[in-house]
Amino acid sequence: MNFDTWFHNQSKIVQIILLIIPLVGWIVDLLVRWSAFLKNQSLVNLIMALVITIFGEFWILTILDAVWIALNNKLFLEE
Repeated sequence: MNFDTWFHNQSKIVQIILLIIPLVGWIVDLLVRWSAFLKNQSLVNLIMALVITIFGEFWILTILDAVWIALNNKLFLEE
């Protein structure tokens, strides 16, 4: 099972909690984004994985993902 599949099988509240904890959120976001890219190999997933890898420590991107999950049940720009 891929990490993105495991993450999306969790309840919405667990996903949000995992993302809003500063260091944990960045690591979870990294694992989910790269796992999704390896599974789907789409350009959007690659770009978002690289953005999270390079700029993810700014924490605003993981908060954006947490809000996006609360509203849309998927990560921002996730395919």
